[in-house]
Amino acid sequence: MKQHIAGLLVLLVLGGLVFLPACPSPPPPTETLPPPPTPTETEPPAEAKPETEEIPNFPLTVTDDLGRIITIEKLPQRIVSLAPSNTEILFALGLGDKIVGTTDYCDYPEAAKSKPRVAGYINPDLEKMVSQQPDLIIAEAIHENTVLPALEKLDLTVIVTSATSLDTVMNDIKLIGEITGKSRAAAKLVDDLTKRIQAVVTKTSELTPEQRPGVLYAIWYDPIWTMGSGTFTDDLIWKAGGTNIFSEDFEKSHVVSLEAIISKNPQVIIISGMGTTGDLIYNNIMKETRLAEVDAMRDSRVYKISNADLLERPGPRVVDGLEEVAKFIHPEIFGTPK
Repeated sequence: MKQHIAGLLVLLVLGGLVFLPACPSPPPPTETLPPPPTPTETEPPAEAKPETEEIPNFPLTVTDDLGRIITIEKLPQRIVSLAPSNTEILFALGLGDKIVGTTDYCDYPEAAKSKPRVAGYINPDLEKMVSQQPDLIIAEAIHENTVLPALEKLDLTVIVTSATSLDTVMNDIKLIGEITGKSRAAAKLVDDLTKRIQAVVTKTSELTPEQRPGVLYAIWYDPIWTMGSGTFTDDLIWKAGGTNIFSEDFEKSHVVSLEAIISKNPQVIIISGMGTTGDLIYNNIMKETRLAEVDAMRDSRVYKISNADLLERPGPRVVDGLEEVAKFIHPEIFGTPK
């Protein structure tokens, strides 16, 4: 969700993790676009403690989320991250000292703010990137048709992540761990996160369709943008015990009309939005008189996520987002959100 004729163009390029003046155009879809650097409230996952890792034999051949077969010639020592979610994964695996370039939006954990900036979100500065002499670049699906070809022409080693579900997020953590010699740290992190995911899913997996409230996930207003199928947020809503009301209508991010929302009659509305836009989106939706009769509005079940990064960035903190959304959708099971 980011910022605007230009913001709208980015959204059309995107596919899920993050937008903003008085009459802005909609922000791009989740990771999805990251928010401008703002203070975050959640504590970062503890960096992996140093431990003996079994370094794989190089060259190492892996397959990324785009199905590209990539050969990693040697253990990466200089890594550039082109997405905030990937930056968070690298830090969580104890690889902060190997990061030599990030985007303007990589603001978490705190140490990420001191790393060299070599990119916006979809517009990396190739000269800056090359000057850092990276031996590994970790990009995101939004870069597939624009940035990736340019990087490949420069003969740079690029891995692309594309989170379409929480399982994909876990697999991306393991993939990054594998190619950086942090397989054990990645396995431990994924095991911890998976246990937390399973703790939620155990309580929601047996819910009947009637027990799953319809959820509108709003990432912009005027027009309202939301997410369809093929996104990790769609999967997250399901695991939290809800049903994304537009899951069967389209894939990725999309504009939806007020009439369509009224006809779907969501029982829960969840507001996200990059940076400080969450309040702006929430206030405008709450003032929309045409939505006054949908169940979520009548029953006062419109919620704003405490930190948009939790739902916009498919990294380790996405499980914090799952646990918070589960409380929005099923307070009778998970307790009332703070």
